[in-house]
Amino acid sequence: MSDAMVLDGARAEGLATVREVPAPGLIALKGDLGAPALADAVRAVTGCAVPGLRRIEAAGAARAGWMAPDELLLVAPREAVPGALSTLEARLAAAHHLAADVSDMRAVFRLEGQGAREVLAKLAPVDLAPGAFEPGELRRTRLAQVPAAFWMEQGGFTLVCFRSVARYAFDLLAGAAAPGGEVGHFA
Repeated sequence: MSDAMVLDGARAEGLATVREVPAPGLIALKGDLGAPALADAVRAVTGCAVPGLRRIEAAGAARAGWMAPDELLLVAPREAVPGALSTLEARLAAAHHLAADVSDMRAVFRLEGQGAREVLAKLAPVDLAPGAFEPGELRRTRLAQVPAAFWMEQGGFTLVCFRSVARYAFDLLAGAAAPGGEVGHFA
């Protein structure tokens, strides 16, 4: 098992395909999201602007996602994390902040296919109706009782949760995607 995979690439097929994917580099960044220094630092390591409320910005393989009024999740290739942390520390040396590599603390899943939206809607208290949740939006919420964050891109959803609950989260997703469980709410 790679450090980037918790469940050895678990996969389930049904209303949607649910699969574990290798966790990219993930950095939790806390600080004043309105500060110019933080905006410059985020752009330097991701190429992205600081996202607005419940948004995620993308630049190539990098992402910057809004997690809380004082917190971002920065996504980059795993090999870029040490350099990104050094850049953040240098650019934010005079600012109150916290930048932590959380790559090995997270599990990442992809939900793809026509029923992916319905699978998430069964588990998360989020309005996932087309037009209410679209690419570029991010939600930090609960999946049943599991803290998770997810966003929509490239024909599906990417979901991040704590590594310690990866099996439970996968089983929830696989159960919600099980054949015969169609609700048809978004049909």
